[in-house]
Amino acid sequence: MAVRHRLIKKSPEHVWKILSDVERYGDWVVGTSRAELDEGVWPEVGAALRYEIRIGPLTLHNQTVVRRSEPPAILELEANSGPLGTARIAMELRPWGEQTLIILDEHPLRGAGGLLHNPLLDAVQQVRSRTMLARLAQLCEDDESPSRTAAGRPRPHTA
Repeated sequence: MAVRHRLIKKSPEHVWKILSDVERYGDWVVGTSRAELDEGVWPEVGAALRYEIRIGPLTLHNQTVVRRSEPPAILELEANSGPLGTARIAMELRPWGEQTLIILDEHPLRGAGGLLHNPLLDAVQQVRSRTMLARLAQLCEDDESPSRTAAGRPRPHTA
């Protein structure tokens, strides 16, 4: 099981805005290319994305479905990698002062991934999760569009 965390220098609402952007999904999810909405409204429960994952010469056609969505605090996904099985990806966004502590918990659910789960695969998953969180943080911190307060007013920009 891979559990990682990262402090992102933006509010949970701002991080949620990036997580909610289908067009940016491939920018922070390692190995993903050509993500597009398959059904529903992302990231509402039941919404799904389809995309490709490239692992060397192998290309997998995957789908990820939202299983739990509580903006801007919790997003839980189920990624279906066909013959490799499914995985649960849970993200919790905690306010940390003016910033966000994001906790990523990813582990196999069904199929070959669950059957072949071992410490070596956990180590690989830790590296992948660390990279994903670094990419997400970079996207959030480089994004200059203002996040909004609960009342809908832009937050003041701070250096």
